[in-house]
Amino acid sequence: MEGVFQGISTALSGYNIFMVAIGCFAGTFIGMLPGLGPISAIALMIPITYGMDPASGLILIAGVYYGAIFGGSTSSILINAPGVAGTVASSFDGYPLAKKGQAGKALAIAAYSSFTGGTIAAIFLLFAAPALASVSLSFQSSDYFALMVLGLTAVAAFAGKGKFIKAAIMTIFGLMLATVGTDSDSGIARFTFGRMDLIDGISFLLLAMAAFALSEALMNVLEAKDHTDEEQKELKKDIGSLKLTKEEVKEMVPTVGRSSVLGFFVGVLPGAGATIASFLAYGMERSFANVKEKLKFGKGSVKGLAAPESANNAACSGSFVPLLTLGIPGSGTTAIILGALISYGIQPGPTMYVDNPALFWSVIISMYIGNIVLLILNLPLIPYIAKLLTLPRQLLLPLIIFFSLIGVYLVTFNNFDIYMMTIFAVIALFLRIIDFPMAPMILGFILGGMMEDNLRRALTISDGSLAFLWERPITLTILILTVIVLFMPVISEYFAKMKAKRQAI
Repeated sequence: MEGVFQGISTALSGYNIFMVAIGCFAGTFIGMLPGLGPISAIALMIPITYGMDPASGLILIAGVYYGAIFGGSTSSILINAPGVAGTVASSFDGYPLAKKGQAGKALAIAAYSSFTGGTIAAIFLLFAAPALASVSLSFQSSDYFALMVLGLTAVAAFAGKGKFIKAAIMTIFGLMLATVGTDSDSGIARFTFGRMDLIDGISFLLLAMAAFALSEALMNVLEAKDHTDEEQKELKKDIGSLKLTKEEVKEMVPTVGRSSVLGFFVGVLPGAGATIASFLAYGMERSFANVKEKLKFGKGSVKGLAAPESANNAACSGSFVPLLTLGIPGSGTTAIILGALISYGIQPGPTMYVDNPALFWSVIISMYIGNIVLLILNLPLIPYIAKLLTLPRQLLLPLIIFFSLIGVYLVTFNNFDIYMMTIFAVIALFLRIIDFPMAPMILGFILGGMMEDNLRRALTISDGSLAFLWERPITLTILILTVIVLFMPVISEYFAKMKAKRQAI
């Protein structure tokens, strides 16, 4: 409780409340721009946080994270262009509501659902985080190694349909990049090609900026198109009333409750995140609906919009459980946050809430404050924020490229990093064109070093034998789960084909 009170006093300081507000506002703005998500937003913010206290920096980054998820629903609802992958499911019913002249109501439903989902998840986080941390105190190097393998496998397994192999390749690519630099055990330089600039390895900020922000800008340059006339008309239309009827509120309450709980637990899974949570919640609500209600889904259903909005916000908070207590990112975004924590000199893990109670609890408590800020900030500003979507790409893209290059240069003041970042951005652009996902690469890169260290410790304890993989029940259980997750897409596809055959007969 002493740690909780320390966290409350840290989170409620005037400066940190200001940081939450700035993070939420910036995240909302960046999140609703189609194509830019929380990963790009956080990558752009990290250079700003280097001069701050770690607690304030992480509070700002967390605010940007759930602000971006919240903001992504705006473009999904108004022009059917999801700003964030986690809000794709929100467009299924949000956009039809907007086309009916009820855009204001749709945005209000999204705001209330997101607030409730985030609040429920924050309460869960308050109790689940220390419980998980106390359990994880018994973990050894072999268990951590197995957990990291599970996390990396989950990224590949939760990839889009038909992208399993691509996600696995990108994960391995990330692990390969993590080996560049000085070997922590022997002190020998690896894969540096004689360049002193690579002796400390590749900067995660450089890689994140190149893979997401800079490559996204280049991608938009290649597409070379602005909003269509139809989209512009949609944006300039009156968005209507923000009020909800009593019947709509009654309809929303059980949906929001169920989806928030589901979203939180999906967010806790390494590699799952807000996108999977939102689709699962949407599918669950549709399966629970009666025949009459099912017909409304996809045509402007209140439940169909409330479910993914609650789930994606709850998943954002849930993804902080494995991040803070185990040092395992729950998504590509939290992988970048993990990198930021490590750059502050803080190692997330089971003792973090003992070693850094003010930081640990202030981040959790700031999530609830952030949800209140998002609600207060967004409801009155909905009509005005919507107009920001008309920002021309001719102005937006040079700004992204400028901040990406300057952000990396200001950290190292090394021209070589700018050249390397440009090369990585071109490689990332090519990979994105052929539909390879970037998040698995970042996860592989961030976890690579820790994974190698834990593997070495486990091998040292077991005298070089691989028996450590099955000697401890926890390690063996996690590895069995890894195998199940790894083959889940194949098993799911098999059952889907069998079902299709039976229906054909």
